[in-house]
Amino acid sequence: MGTHIKGHERLPVNWRTAMIGLYFILPQLQNSAMTKDDILLAQIGAAHGIRGEVRVKPFGEADMLDRYGPLHDAQGRSYEITAMRPQKTVLVVRFKGIGSREAAEALNGVELFVDRSALPAPEEDEFYLSDLIGLQAVSPQGETLGKIVEVHDFGAGDIIEIRLTSGKTELFAFTREIFPEIRIAQGEITFVPPETVSEREKEE
Repeated sequence: MGTHIKGHERLPVNWRTAMIGLYFILPQLQNSAMTKDDILLAQIGAAHGIRGEVRVKPFGEADMLDRYGPLHDAQGRSYEITAMRPQKTVLVVRFKGIGSREAAEALNGVELFVDRSALPAPEEDEFYLSDLIGLQAVSPQGETLGKIVEVHDFGAGDIIEIRLTSGKTELFAFTREIFPEIRIAQGEITFVPPETVSEREKEE
């Protein structure tokens, strides 16, 4: 059975629906490694104005950023949102204790996380992208090909890093052609290497 995706902070998506073309992922990871406990919700950008506000890029539904209490960065520092408003594709946010442009500029590039326990529990056949970490990558015939060690997003979509049975690690686009079936409960994900996909398309 296919499984649903619940990446970060948007309504869960049905994996079977995704397989027929509606392929959505909840908030993505930007240039950092996903962990099981910390879920990346946003990244702070440039300062906005002179009173300590900053532009923030949300990785999911923008109006959900302030719903789960204080956020934290990779070093564990806490960030409490006191005001927030949308502006085009970003949010303009004021954080508690940040009152000057200089203080706001120092936050540029900071990634904001929330503890997974603060997020809604996945329903049956749903999962967060971080749940992919540790899954055994198996062929359609059941042969173990490797293990997922990271989930990345370098700006062009989600990337799965697999440590192959040969010992080396490689990166693969997270698409339904390459990963057609996910079985979280069984600890497995079906993995069709790109060269196999290409050969199959030629045959068709």
